[in-house]
Amino acid sequence: MSKVLVIGCGGVASVAIHKCCQVSEVFTELCIASRTKSKCDKLAAQLAPKTATKLTTAQVDADDVQQVTSLIRACKPDLVMNIALPYQDLTIMDACLACGVDYMDTANYEPEDTNDPAWRAVYEKRCKEAGFSAYFDYSWQWAYREKFQAAGLTALLGCGFDPGVTQAYCAHALKHEFDTIDTIDILDCNGGDHGYAFATNFNPEVNLREVSAPGSYWEDGHWVEVPPMSIKREYDFDQVGQKDMYLLHHEEIESLALHIPKVRRIRFFMTFGQSYLDHMRCLENVGMLSTSPVDFEGQQIVPIKFLKALLPDPASLGPRTRGKTNIGCIFTGKKAGQDKTYSIYNVCDHQECYHEVGSQAVSYTTGVPAMCGALMLLTGKWSKPGVYTVEEFDPDPFLAALDQYGLPRSECRTPALVD
Repeated sequence: MSKVLVIGCGGVASVAIHKCCQVSEVFTELCIASRTKSKCDKLAAQLAPKTATKLTTAQVDADDVQQVTSLIRACKPDLVMNIALPYQDLTIMDACLACGVDYMDTANYEPEDTNDPAWRAVYEKRCKEAGFSAYFDYSWQWAYREKFQAAGLTALLGCGFDPGVTQAYCAHALKHEFDTIDTIDILDCNGGDHGYAFATNFNPEVNLREVSAPGSYWEDGHWVEVPPMSIKREYDFDQVGQKDMYLLHHEEIESLALHIPKVRRIRFFMTFGQSYLDHMRCLENVGMLSTSPVDFEGQQIVPIKFLKALLPDPASLGPRTRGKTNIGCIFTGKKAGQDKTYSIYNVCDHQECYHEVGSQAVSYTTGVPAMCGALMLLTGKWSKPGVYTVEEFDPDPFLAALDQYGLPRSECRTPALVD
């Protein structure tokens, strides 16, 4: 019997909450909290007749440590699932430490204001040391390791699909398929069509920042940074077909480079259609992706926040999105002295996700792993004090839970390789 506090009530959080309610023998009580309590109330009312999980709701500003701390003390949960914005990771981690509660999230910390002088100084120093210039990385949360260890608490970082499941795939490959892994290519393909000229499948601010940032990959013990979207490959994805994909920086590369011994190269690719790229480049060229406030008729407006208000809410895309996603990893390495290739991936259908939980597959493929990660923590399968990423735990029970709760794996021992 466990009580969980979920902070967030957007598309991904809604999926995670739906899935928690399907495992009511573990998630016996669930408090759903968000800045807008009416969203939580609506979701709780929708789910209450279908589950034995006791549902309550609360209002909280997750940017305010004191508000989060007060809510945790009132709720008394066994675990806090942070499925809000990555801007709020550190605030919620601070509150969990103050209250002595385990923590998990689906994406690593990045600042809301990238022009803040104090953050900027640390960021520029880290860029020189790390060798890449992305606004998001694990260093801010890894700095909490000793605090969580001393408190006897577990913090699980980035338990979505990528990051998250892709790291479990790497741990699985190392445990069961290889003696040593030479290369890892992480491929994220969304073959869905929502019918809009331009929309993002998750939070527009986070999505557009990620895509417009310089790309980077790990090779021979160091980072190689390249201009945004400058490395393109084509790949024939199972059940989706031939797609263009582009190399991006992605946070799981940073942790995998530490935890996969002797790995020579790790890359991350994501598919994009030409229409998306044309719109994004146009918006970037006219300054609409900027995080710096501009004065407009006497008011300070952040362009990317204004753009977010104009774009379709990702949570609204479910009913109109058709097609499938295919996300996974391709490995090369050695087993018993012989060269080997292997891939492991999941294919997810947008409409099947919508009919089950009212969401498109991009939210589904993040929300289901969040529930499964919480399941690992609450049942004691993953439990050790400190701050960890997914590949640092035993992948077997986690992948078994994914198979059971909606994201079954597929495997291929002679996959096509990315050149």
